[in-house]
Amino acid sequence: DPLPPPLPKKQLQRAESLPEPASSHHCHGDPEPRAGSILYSIPAPLVRFGEGAPPRDRPSWAPKKPLTKSRSLGEPLAWSSPQKAPSPSLKELTFGTADGELGQLLESLAGVSGVVLGCQEAALARLSAHMQEQLVGPEERQQLLEAELVGKRWAALGVLDPQPCCQSGDAWYFRVGFTFENSQLQFAAKVPKPCCFSLGVQSSLGTHCSIQRLLGRFTDCLPRELVLPGIPGKQSQTPSREEAACPAPQPVLQVLLCAEVPQQTLADFVKGSHTLHRTSPGHYERLGCLLLLQLCMGLEHLQGQNVAQGDLCPENLLLVPCPCPPRSQQGQKELLGLSLPRLLISSFFKVQEKQRPCSSSQEQDWTWGLAAASPPAAAELNVGRLIYQILHVDISLENILGFRSKRLPEIPSLSIYSAGLRRLAMLLLHWDPQQRVSIEQARGILQVLLWGPRQELFARSKKSLALLRSWLEAKRALLLLRFAENWAGAGRSPGLEEWLCCQYFQGVTEHTLFQVTQVLY
Repeated sequence: DPLPPPLPKKQLQRAESLPEPASSHHCHGDPEPRAGSILYSIPAPLVRFGEGAPPRDRPSWAPKKPLTKSRSLGEPLAWSSPQKAPSPSLKELTFGTADGELGQLLESLAGVSGVVLGCQEAALARLSAHMQEQLVGPEERQQLLEAELVGKRWAALGVLDPQPCCQSGDAWYFRVGFTFENSQLQFAAKVPKPCCFSLGVQSSLGTHCSIQRLLGRFTDCLPRELVLPGIPGKQSQTPSREEAACPAPQPVLQVLLCAEVPQQTLADFVKGSHTLHRTSPGHYERLGCLLLLQLCMGLEHLQGQNVAQGDLCPENLLLVPCPCPPRSQQGQKELLGLSLPRLLISSFFKVQEKQRPCSSSQEQDWTWGLAAASPPAAAELNVGRLIYQILHVDISLENILGFRSKRLPEIPSLSIYSAGLRRLAMLLLHWDPQQRVSIEQARGILQVLLWGPRQELFARSKKSLALLRSWLEAKRALLLLRFAENWAGAGRSPGLEEWLCCQYFQGVTEHTLFQVTQVLY
């Protein structure tokens, strides 16, 4: 029998199928490179479907979007979508990528632009993860330390100072030492004050740069050498002859071991910074924005875990100094004493709980006023009140809750940040709950105040998504150049402010910027 005639070639399968992993050359008889290549793609409108084959007949395993960031039919650019994550292939591109693969990208300006922008986003994500590990420590090492501290008590720890290094509204903190993997570590022993109970919640909060990290806990008698200010009988380290002969029993307390050693509270910092605010208002108010930003990021983390802050007042917000650079590498802010510390939330309670940890620092009527508000609403009011306290402006309960007046105290214009902080405080403390901004929106406003876009960007051009996208692309490229120049020139390691900036430009989109600038400006 004669052989049947050969079947006609199907153009659809060749145009839409992915090449073999090792094939980067043209197939025999193909005038064009394959459209599904990992590093070369064509816009969807240019793909021809075979006659009688509608687009829905495309195989389910074929890519629905080009794998580079070129434009598809009826779709926005991939890197402008709020939900779009960097393509995995972009993370694999490095300076050592083969020229044969890069050569395919050079054939399309859209392909080059998309890959460069995607690589910048991926680089910022890697840098952010590296900086975070430098700030909070490697997760594996922290877990090993937690396991090592199980069952340890005061006898296994070395009390480095009998005086507390910090006293918050709900606890005393003592510096203690512990030998781990042939190195001497320092962390804080948190001794809670009477009637303050948030210990059970703290052990399941996960790791976050603005949340106090718990390493262990134990119950034991308090060592006699420790001094607890404000507690009768614990004011003197030199007992009398009668006390030495018949020592009184020491109280048995539950103690938390915390990774960070606080130096002071936010209340201590604000109280001692009047002169700095007057002599260097720009530096001080920028520092205030950075502290508020850390607080909002921590509150967002807690809300995601169905946990709320306890007594969110300056006395319960801890400040932990970051490692100082050598004096030869210190800038103007370090020399002025304005280096940025880490801010830690240290008081927590479950959202379902009705009673919060108490604190003598909080006025009775303020606590009563917040009792009727939900935890998120209470957080917004508290953050709004903190803005006034950081800026050394007195504010009363009547001002905040709108009992007698709908006008808030005026915040003086001392720097480029004053107007934005005034606007944010008004939005957080608005008498109408429907008009208040959320903690997430407050975080976005603080980021725009710190790193832009500022209002002068819209002086010549009308605000649009295209303008904000272009600004965002330029700032990401300039940020990476700044990191390279700083680290290669002075050899200075990135700090907390660089990490916060990197977090902002890593995740923000032009859509978010449009919404935030609408509210702020």
